[in-house]
Amino acid sequence: MHSIKKTYFLLLALVITLVAHGQQDKPNIIIILTDDMGYGDISSFNSDYMKTPNIDRLAKEGTKFMQYYSASPICSPSRVSILTGMYPANWNFTTFLNDRQSNLEAEQANYLNTHAPTMAKIFKDAGYATGHFGKWHMGGGRDVLDAPNFDKYGFDEHISTYESPDPDPLITATDWIWSPQDSIKRWDRTAYFVDKTLAFLKEHKGQPSFVNLWPDDMHTPWVPEVEFRYSGKYPMNPEEEKAFTMVLEEYDRQIGRLLDGLKELGIDDNTIVIFTSDNGPLPSFRGSRSAGLRGTKLSLYEGGTRMPFIIKWPGHIPAGGTDGESVINSTDLMPSLTAMAGIGLPPNYKGDGEDRSEAFLGKPTTRKGDMFWEYGRNAYAFNYPKQEGYKSPNLAIRSGKWKLLVDYHENNVELYNMDVDKYEKDNIASENPKIVKELKAKLITWRMYMPTLTPGRMNPK
Repeated sequence: MHSIKKTYFLLLALVITLVAHGQQDKPNIIIILTDDMGYGDISSFNSDYMKTPNIDRLAKEGTKFMQYYSASPICSPSRVSILTGMYPANWNFTTFLNDRQSNLEAEQANYLNTHAPTMAKIFKDAGYATGHFGKWHMGGGRDVLDAPNFDKYGFDEHISTYESPDPDPLITATDWIWSPQDSIKRWDRTAYFVDKTLAFLKEHKGQPSFVNLWPDDMHTPWVPEVEFRYSGKYPMNPEEEKAFTMVLEEYDRQIGRLLDGLKELGIDDNTIVIFTSDNGPLPSFRGSRSAGLRGTKLSLYEGGTRMPFIIKWPGHIPAGGTDGESVINSTDLMPSLTAMAGIGLPPNYKGDGEDRSEAFLGKPTTRKGDMFWEYGRNAYAFNYPKQEGYKSPNLAIRSGKWKLLVDYHENNVELYNMDVDKYEKDNIASENPKIVKELKAKLITWRMYMPTLTPGRMNPK
């Protein structure tokens, strides 16, 4: 009896101590979603191109995954896939959101349906503070003035750009990505979002936090501070490689500030940090930004959809690890992160992702299901890479080692063995008719069951 009482009081003392020091049992979660960053932009993925010491530091403290895929080669649908854990075509997203007429012609919604499940809603219901700091682009901007606000998707606090329902006036003096009139200049935006993220985490210390940190720095135009500081103007071409390298250097520095800030707050050990990109790079500069992978943003080849991915959680995820085996999809983040945080998914949730927490925690695992993509639903409002050989068919499936691409209602099939041909140089469709028939049937069937929008039904709430 004495030992039982002693154990009870020790446990009580531990609980009191944890509460007193603002500790929590569930991890904080930060998803850093970079805008238009290529597989080859990070030196830990491609040492022959750029140097990114702070992002590499993240890789040294965590594990990098070499086969992580975005569910779309363009921003709006790729972001929907992360937030909902579902293929974006389920919510009528197939390209970037534009004005109402363009969205109508592209057969897509003007904003994300508020009935969509989101990670923010699920984590909020589990007691998390939820924040979104950075680009949104899932509704709002241009002439879409009735897009639902962030709270409808589960976020407690937000700071966002013009492509959102509530743009921050400090960074949106005009209705565009960037303006010289902005109070916070283009080169200071990531620092601003990092500051907001750290302030949010400090404010809610002791309560678990879920944060989208989604900067837009690596999307053109690239406007490095040094050019303005010394000349008072912007003489650089904002799409040239020199401007890109200077902006990437500053972006990397801000990722280091975030990591330092987590340590200063004393929450580094209990914070899951994910670093990835929404889609491939554009321009790619000789293929360097995609580490030689075929394609870019706007393409279903690997350069448009295979993204850098790093995840760290000290004491849980192996430090300095590399997983080249596990195939991960952006739709997997919803079931994986909820599992890692010990949070159940809603009983009626039917996502497209898989729980990959086992792989994230250090045990490479084989993917159970197939992955599907669509980009280019019709001939309107869809841009494509201009480089020869980079425009892909508009549908794709990855099944095990096989990747098949084909245009809907066409027979221009391409088949690649990803185990030996990640650069997609050798189309072996004619040599594997049985595999082609099976995968094409799966892919076309998947596309047939995706919802379609008709005029008059563009704004479901």
